[in-house]
Amino acid sequence: MNQDIDIGLLQQKGIKLTVKREDLLHPHISGNKFRKLKYNLIEARDEGADTLLTFGGAYSNHIAATAAAGREYGFKTIGIIRGDELGDYKDQNPTLRFAQEQGMSLKFVSREDFRKKQDEGFIAKLRQEFGHFFTIPEGGTNEFAVKGCEEILTAEDKTYNYICCAVGTGGTLSGIINSATDKQKVLGFPALKGSFLNKDIRKFAQSDNWQLVEDYHFGGYAKVNESLIRFVNEFKKQTGIPLDPIYTGKMMYGVMALVEEDYFKSGTSILAIHTGGLQGIDGMNQKLKQKGLPLIDID
Repeated sequence: MNQDIDIGLLQQKGIKLTVKREDLLHPHISGNKFRKLKYNLIEARDEGADTLLTFGGAYSNHIAATAAAGREYGFKTIGIIRGDELGDYKDQNPTLRFAQEQGMSLKFVSREDFRKKQDEGFIAKLRQEFGHFFTIPEGGTNEFAVKGCEEILTAEDKTYNYICCAVGTGGTLSGIINSATDKQKVLGFPALKGSFLNKDIRKFAQSDNWQLVEDYHFGGYAKVNESLIRFVNEFKKQTGIPLDPIYTGKMMYGVMALVEEDYFKSGTSILAIHTGGLQGIDGMNQKLKQKGLPLIDID
């Protein structure tokens, strides 16, 4: 579903902005996570696996989505969670509580061990503990995920000049790059600090019609401030579209900032991809409340 945005600044600048509501694909496996998991689940089934094992942080959209997908499609699921200190507090974390309710088994590991998640020795120890499983990487990005994300854009989306998307691990953006036309420019808005994503995206991207806009990460992954919170709440009030503060909220903030700075010439049409992630708002609001900051509107 594509939803046109009617905001005064866009009319003033002569810009057409449309949001692709990938967040509406599924109530729990929403947005890019639905796309990323689709072909991973097919491959797991083809390999005869009945268990999925994956990795993530305590508020990971990917962990929540994998747990929900496992329940819906008949897989056992195991989540390897970064931060062994979280084990005693998992019931206070809405993401991990949801994952457990979906049947996911959680194993908490130290941050040092978590960094070994691609090491063969570490995976071998997990197989000794859990038996045979199909491994999905942290964030879900692999060749199967990119294939799924290539299906985000449809024929009707070829008319837009720019495609904008938040970037975490780079898999979603890679799929969009591969399915965009040569006449379209793809802009990625990283949620993390650092330029390492360029290398990761080039592993999967088959075109050079893209660039990263690295000015709107708000200090790094999962970091927010009052300006971003106000923007997310005001955007929802004006459009009816909820944004998550980790990914799509930062991307949309960046898009509107570029519009205001005349980055886009009058007459430009922009398609912004809503990649979901709304499940993380409850956890973020817990942190904001502890810090005495305004909360994100979820009503």
